[in-house]
Amino acid sequence: MSKEVKAVVYARVNSSDQKSDLERQIQYLTQYCSSKGYRVDVLSDVARGLKTDRRGLLKLFNYIVNRQVDVVVITYRDRLTRFGFEYLEYFFKQYGVRVEVAFGEEPRDAYQELVEDLIEIVTSFAEKLYGMRSHKKKRLVEGFKKLLEEVEKSE
Repeated sequence: MSKEVKAVVYARVNSSDQKSDLERQIQYLTQYCSSKGYRVDVLSDVARGLKTDRRGLLKLFNYIVNRQVDVVVITYRDRLTRFGFEYLEYFFKQYGVRVEVAFGEEPRDAYQELVEDLIEIVTSFAEKLYGMRSHKKKRLVEGFKKLLEEVEKSE
């Protein structure tokens, strides 16, 4: 008889207006785990990928440290973290936990990925400088996006 596999589905979206995408991620990943015979717990966050104090992510760390999970299942790597995925994967492995990425790499070209990463970084720093809901933050991020669009058009 094989050992029961304990899986934690982790889903994340950047903002509350993407809740329907969050629900789709959870539904797909739960079905994915069920088809593999995994016992499933679900954790999710509505927060940016650079935010380090996400409630669901911190709870996931507790599951791992307390050896309550065998596998973490995500749709794409950037749902877990925007940068440093390899560090988290290494940390998980130290506790015997593997990461399964259901969809593999999100299909993006290198330029688009760089632009998205830059926007993520600017947004993160603007939130720290001005606060999450600040008009200054919104102006800075929108100005940066506009600058990127102008640079792309001029090429």
